[in-house]
Amino acid sequence: MAVAQRMNMIFIGLDDTDNLESRGTGHLAREIATALSDTFPLLGVTRHQLLFDPRVPCTKKNSCAAILLDAPLTCDLEAVRSRVRDIMLGDFVDGSDPGLCVTSRVPAEITEFGRRAQCDLVTQAEARAVARVHGIVLEGLGGDEDGVIGALSAVGLAASGSDGRYVLVGRIRELQGLQPVGVLLDAGIAAVETPDGTPVRDGLVDTDRLRPARRASRPVAVVAPQDGAPWNGVWVPLKLD
Repeated sequence: MAVAQRMNMIFIGLDDTDNLESRGTGHLAREIATALSDTFPLLGVTRHQLLFDPRVPCTKKNSCAAILLDAPLTCDLEAVRSRVRDIMLGDFVDGSDPGLCVTSRVPAEITEFGRRAQCDLVTQAEARAVARVHGIVLEGLGGDEDGVIGALSAVGLAASGSDGRYVLVGRIRELQGLQPVGVLLDAGIAAVETPDGTPVRDGLVDTDRLRPARRASRPVAVVAPQDGAPWNGVWVPLKLD
């Protein structure tokens, strides 16, 4: 009888891969995730909001992205990193300052760094220092390399299990219009809930641009009743950070 391989999650963080005219970091992250899914089970791609402040240079809203993969404990992280690096360099956009982080270990200090980056100014030197302490490879791939801040933050925030929202998981991007709750669950969403955590099992959900929240390391569609009285059985998904 075959022995099942022990699996391990790989976190890939990237940031600052775009300029005002190009497609965003989330788009590139989805492309990379799709490319990697021919080798590893894809657990999702998440978006994480960092400090939005005039003092922070950013293309649009200062968000970063994380790719979540399932892989054997024997997986060659350097090979994964090299493959992602090649895709990012092949897609380099003038005016961008991309950063990349690939790791299967995310100590609490990395998550703490990501939390700080959401509410305070942090520096590239701080990001590199905390990564170095924990033996995590963090690299800039062009420009002034400030993207390393978001890349490390994305890894830490995704690893927390309760931050950001999924821009890709299962088949959610195939869904359109009003769909029963069961269809969302079949498409890869773990649960549909109201903001207070009450499970939703009935009604129709507007699935256009559905972006479930990452909560308890699961994709959860958080919904609210559609405006109107009385309630007409339609739920509207909320976009949560």
